Amino acid sequence: MENKRNSLPGPEDIYREVLPNGVTVLARSNFNSPSVVVAGYYDAGALFDLDEKLGLAEFTTAALMRGTQERTFDEIYYALESVGASLGFNTGIHKSGFHGRSLVEDLPLLLDLLCEALLQPVFPKAEMEKLRAQLLTGLAIRAEDTGDMASMVFDQILFKGHPYSRPEDGYPETVQAITRSDLVKFHREHYGPRGTVIAIVGAVKPEEAARQVKRTLGGWQVKGQKEVPDLPPLKMLKRTVNKHHRIAGKSQSDLVIGTNGPMRRDPEFMSASIGNNILGQFGMMGRIGDIVREKSGLAYYAYSSMNAGIGPGSWEVSAGVSPQNVKKASELIVEELKRFAQEGVTTDELADTKANFIGRLPISLESNGGVANALLNIERHDLGLDYYRRYEGLVNEVTAEDVLNTARKFIDPDKLAIAVAGP
Repeated sequence: MENKRNSLPGPEDIYREVLPNGVTVLARSNFNSPSVVVAGYYDAGALFDLDEKLGLAEFTTAALMRGTQERTFDEIYYALESVGASLGFNTGIHKSGFHGRSLVEDLPLLLDLLCEALLQPVFPKAEMEKLRAQLLTGLAIRAEDTGDMASMVFDQILFKGHPYSRPEDGYPETVQAITRSDLVKFHREHYGPRGTVIAIVGAVKPEEAARQVKRTLGGWQVKGQKEVPDLPPLKMLKRTVNKHHRIAGKSQSDLVIGTNGPMRRDPEFMSASIGNNILGQFGMMGRIGDIVREKSGLAYYAYSSMNAGIGPGSWEVSAGVSPQNVKKASELIVEELKRFAQEGVTTDELADTKANFIGRLPISLESNGGVANALLNIERHDLGLDYYRRYEGLVNEVTAEDVLNTARKFIDPDKLAIAVAGP
């Protein structure tokens, strides 16, 4: 057992260094594969977007590789493809991020391209218009997707008046309103070394990985990089709020029913995760899947999820149902949430879920990408370098009473957000 635990990332094999300019480097070696993964994040998420330019953070990240001071769009992709490497960017509410992989001998090239995209994008006008067309197509597809729209309406109910109520990719009118100078300004004000974290995992010594990061990002300096805004307090639901978003001509309705959940740093996070697994994840999607899908045959899919991050989280049940079954499925889900908050979980359910949590951890850390994500998770939420060594203990100490108390704290069946999208 001790041996298995020691193969998990821990303080003696995770390298961590904060460069003088504020960039944090995390590295761990894995010489079992010839490749290397580079992943990270930086403080330029959608939280900075103005309502009338919503989608600007996402537009900016999508534009980074469309041309830099050194290379055109085609040259960037040719450089990656010629060595079988990949590099991409993504946007979140608090942070934006990147993920790349290559053979270890191409790590310098991968970091050169990452550095150019982060520090020297030129936002060529023709490419920006092509990109805008793609973003608008994505929004048109979203508007017809019952699952996407149910999620969006759910966020609007649960996080009313809060930045989390806004879709990161914006709306057609806000994306239309974004100019090239908006992109240049957003990049100038929000991209910088402070808050940037980069993890490198694979067939490279950690000191060499850190040296390569210093070579490329060590000199990055930005005057006046803007501070991340504080989140306003969240107004909790006082009663159940229902909203039906009509999309004509659909053969399926999607529904999202739920409430607030813990933040990642909250003491209830682990008991909520374990409870959520029993409620609507484990096996055939837990109790929710069993009652709504298996026993009643009412749903194409039904499961629960818990989203816990830097700010207030959500705890929700999602289901896809035939339009005539929306009311019945909703009632069943609310009943199941009520039962969960009243009765909690059984000894067997708890034991099975704990075994599942402990058993799947090593599997999630088998790939370089899995380890890189784990290192970023530790850093983002300040969990401690020994977090994965402590993980089994954290899981095992959760009791049935903890799960019940957590369910009661967060799930009030009389104060739910219920969002439906469909005909």
